[in-house]
Amino acid sequence: MEYKVLKPKDNVSENEKKEIADFLYEHLDQFGDEHKYILKCINFAIDDVNRFGGFVITSKDGDKMTGAVVVNKTKMGGYIPDNILVYIAVHKDYRGKGLGKILMEKAFELAEGDIKLHVEPENPAKYLYQKLGFTSKYLEMRRTEQ
Repeated sequence: MEYKVLKPKDNVSENEKKEIADFLYEHLDQFGDEHKYILKCINFAIDDVNRFGGFVITSKDGDKMTGAVVVNKTKMGGYIPDNILVYIAVHKDYRGKGLGKILMEKAFELAEGDIKLHVEPENPAKYLYQKLGFTSKYLEMRRTEQ
């Protein structure tokens, strides 16, 4: 398995960003977002354009993408975690083999400061997150524009 870390200033091509967004869109299953929002999040993490930044980690088995993680930095450490793990997905053929845990641990190594994530109550990945030390401190509530 080959792992790659993408950060701001890495000059990531639009094709590579699209490949990652396509992968996440497909493998997040019902827990994902629209493709355009996934791509927007990737751009926020790795584009060097007056933003907080973040990073993307991908895993590949040969030419086949097997996993991806997108972390955005908040720069709000202390009252809001320094990092938000926005997306993590593992290819369906590689699930249950420890790849999700490896990707999470690599994200922990790269993140400077605390990390938070949002997980749907019925998402089976929440058990992995709990094993890795994530706790549920708050109930999230949102108001979206109509």
